[in-house]
Amino acid sequence: MDMENMTPRRPYLVRAFYDWLVDNDLTPHLVVDATLPGVKVPMEFVTDGQIVLNIAPRAVGNLELGNEAVSFSARFSGRPHTVIVPLYAAVAIYARENGAGTMFEPEAAYEIDEQAMEQDNDAEFEAIVEAPEEKVSPLVTVLKRAMKHQTMNRHALVDVQVCVL
Repeated sequence: MDMENMTPRRPYLVRAFYDWLVDNDLTPHLVVDATLPGVKVPMEFVTDGQIVLNIAPRAVGNLELGNEAVSFSARFSGRPHTVIVPLYAAVAIYARENGAGTMFEPEAAYEIDEQAMEQDNDAEFEAIVEAPEEKVSPLVTVLKRAMKHQTMNRHALVDVQVCVL
């Protein structure tokens, strides 16, 4: 079987390194590219597009190391958050104490089709702009008016609409 037809290695590596680090009484940290779509992390803790998450058993609740995403609940500055990290956004896993771990290589299964994403954004934009004002939130109505006066770009409107929903 060709490598392109195989399932991605990353979910298996995340689980293996996580178990190895925890078994050695180390604190596993997951480095995440927070700029990718689908990543749900508290953005106020993102620096240079990345966030480092402590995923030790004592730091998180309901940890799931799935084949598609890592998810858990945790507190950030005392506030509870649900975190979702699609595995294509996982950059590395390492131990806080000594740096043992690995960075993940790019995998074909996680390549993002930027042209398809742009087309999706265009379709979302058209749906938002064409929606009657009574069908959208008051915030989106204000943003749509700003768009008509060219004081806001269409990508910002799509991003805000997704956040509002």
